[in-house]
Amino acid sequence: MPYYRQNENAPDAYDDADGTDGADFSPEEVPRAVVAIGGEMVTKGMELAIHAHRKAQLVLTLRGVVKCEADQSVWIVPPRCAVWIPGSMTHSVSFAGNVEVYCLFVEPDTATVLPHHCCTLSISPLLEHLIMHATRMPVMYDIDGTDGRLATVLLDQLSLAPVEKLNFPMPVNAKLRKLASAMMANPSDRATINDWAQRLAIAPRTLTRTLQRETGMSFGRWRQQLHILTALQRLDQGASVQNVALDLGYEGASAFVTMFRKALGKPPARYLADRRAAI
Repeated sequence: MPYYRQNENAPDAYDDADGTDGADFSPEEVPRAVVAIGGEMVTKGMELAIHAHRKAQLVLTLRGVVKCEADQSVWIVPPRCAVWIPGSMTHSVSFAGNVEVYCLFVEPDTATVLPHHCCTLSISPLLEHLIMHATRMPVMYDIDGTDGRLATVLLDQLSLAPVEKLNFPMPVNAKLRKLASAMMANPSDRATINDWAQRLAIAPRTLTRTLQRETGMSFGRWRQQLHILTALQRLDQGASVQNVALDLGYEGASAFVTMFRKALGKPPARYLADRRAAI
């Protein structure tokens, strides 16, 4: 599929024998350590179906709702975090709303020190600016020039990015996937595992065992993980703790803050403030 560089400044960024320029190209075909695309878009919903790249990919979200499914997990990417997808790993990506997202493609040979599994990385302000700058570099940048040195610094910074446990394990079992999809569509649903067992026509004990086996989590912990990811995204977009709590089905802000503090060790405002300061 073709990719478009929304921030492209250099009209002669990539000219091949066929006259293809940087406005429409395949990152897989670019013989450089890194290739970056991205920018802002408004969409009611768009999905890139299951696919894979030879190159590793980093999906950085600065604004909006971006979800990736890969490695038997859904990665609801909080702003100023990024999902790292190793090369050749199948995945899908969906976007909704007013989105600002950047994708970095990395040659496997230059990413040997980076994780070999899908994960969420915290992105420092420096790394964020380097990725955004990379979208404005010529696609065929001079390896020995300034842009080539910046690409090397970018990869060095990427290798230092802390890994966050910010994923929602996605089961393989068809009924559990139906349950997961329903919870993501309506996170305020407070149905118990017995309620879900009845809806899915499965014994509660069987549902519990299957969920534990496929996700490594109890039902309560699994749903809590979804709530934490959803909350981080909405809070970073400016929603109040009270509104987030109600949207997630809590009786009020106090119950939500208690859950958040137990899970992450800090109340939401402090967690977000400390995290921004740390990166």
